[in-house]
Amino acid sequence: MADSPPRSRPAGPSTTKQLANANRLLILEWLRDPVANFPPQQDSDLVRDGVCSLFIADKLGVSQPTCGEHLKILSRAGLIQGTKIKQWVFYRRDEDRIAGAKERSNSAPGRDSASLPGCATALSCLCAARSS
Repeated sequence: MADSPPRSRPAGPSTTKQLANANRLLILEWLRDPVANFPPQQDSDLVRDGVCSLFIADKLGVSQPTCGEHLKILSRAGLIQGTKIKQWVFYRRDEDRIAGAKERSNSAPGRDSASLPGCATALSCLCAARSS
């Protein structure tokens, strides 16, 4: 039996499709200014380390597994980064990747923004300079 050539891996969903969820947009918005949106944490710094996923789930009003799925999608898209400290995972935005996603969205307006109007606008809003 001859070896078959490796299959190319299908591309994942575009960043704009990943942002087509109100909860994920809220998470990104809240993480833009974690000090204003979350209480102080005992084992980490909100800005340096990020926000504990438990606080994000609580603020979002969803179960931890549901929140974890949103965080996983945002993390796989490269829009947030997770840091494990003790038994918790803390998330913060990856501003460079968010800006890159916005740039890609603007350079290909017919591809994603036509199919998901409002996502390019969401990326624009999310890319505003951090206040800290």
